[in-house]
Amino acid sequence: GGRVADHRDHRPLQPGVEHGPTEPGQGVHAPHLGVDQVGFVPLPAGLVLLGPPVVVQGEEHHPGLLGRGAEPDRRLAAVRPDLEERGIGNGDGRLPRGDDGRLLIVSEMEAIAAASPVKIQNAQITVFPGVHEGDTDELFTGLGGLGMGIHPIMMVGGADPMDPADEEKVASMLAASISVAKKYGVTQIASTSIEQWMQAGATPKTGEAFAAAVVQNVRVHLRAYREAGIEGSCIKTWHIEFLRKGEFQTFNDLSKCWEVVKAANAELGRKFFKIMVDAAHCGDSGLSIPENEALIAQVAAADEFGTFHASAKTTRGCLSTDDGWIGALMAAAAKTGKLKYVFVELFHHEDPALEGLRQLDPGHGIDTRDGRTYREAVVDGVVDVARRLNNLVARGMLKN
Repeated sequence: GGRVADHRDHRPLQPGVEHGPTEPGQGVHAPHLGVDQVGFVPLPAGLVLLGPPVVVQGEEHHPGLLGRGAEPDRRLAAVRPDLEERGIGNGDGRLPRGDDGRLLIVSEMEAIAAASPVKIQNAQITVFPGVHEGDTDELFTGLGGLGMGIHPIMMVGGADPMDPADEEKVASMLAASISVAKKYGVTQIASTSIEQWMQAGATPKTGEAFAAAVVQNVRVHLRAYREAGIEGSCIKTWHIEFLRKGEFQTFNDLSKCWEVVKAANAELGRKFFKIMVDAAHCGDSGLSIPENEALIAQVAAADEFGTFHASAKTTRGCLSTDDGWIGALMAAAAKTGKLKYVFVELFHHEDPALEGLRQLDPGHGIDTRDGRTYREAVVDGVVDVARRLNNLVARGMLKN
């Protein structure tokens, strides 16, 4: 069953406001860009894929960060550090709550919004089958009550999208999550759904086996597309994410993920599917920075580039540990003219649910906070990426 997280002193995002908005003149000025989304991702027991995508949007004239207006079509997003809310209550589909009875996701979002120098207007949250309908409604309405739009990312667990025997299960999970997105008028969905996370005994598929895995992924995702009634609905794009070597055995770099996206779009007859490009997963994929830069240019030219995750390879912590990957790949994306959404992503280095990652690579267990709380580290990450984007604009590499 699931578990409710404890809140020991070293845990991220403790209740309360630690830092309010910066005073005018002290923040990061964004002449053309806003910071767009911060959200939380509660994951069910046994389904640990990624930390929660958080999205923060800067508003025109917001003190400290946006001095001269936000460019409305480009989004900077921040993924909050891991809250350790990996279980769903006691296995009954209920989302974790605090002592005050509120959903922890909502209360923590409220706290990080108060601590951020950027006005948070959107939230990206994980959607998956099995969550109590009342809790889902409370989650969406609670975040909406904070003035936030919602962007869902879908997870699947206990089934292999590459296995025809699991097609019914995977398609049903995806279709159920898509139905939730449609209910709330969502226009953009995302998923980590082309391979089972850290599947025991799995080996890389190559040759004919790889080709078959691509075909099956196209089949299951288009089946979910049809069964959920996406055609003609509010949903306009579906962003697919790949994971680093070890987390995924087969679709673990940008080029391999692109094979699925290309094939799915070809079958559908339009560019509906996009690739979510994560700097951390690119950095740990085995492909070099120049190889990833070239692929980003090609994917964007094909109109199949989606959201971008600004996340540090290996540590998945403070963005200062990225070894140059975030700046290089973000610049490559900016040059294409297709960079619309950027997510800042951090994880808690001691989260019990991520023990598998620490066993995979001990670098994941390094404490990179440098004396900060995780809330502070996330806000610092948002500011860091905002500066990067602003300077890309100043250098003429990122245009309106």
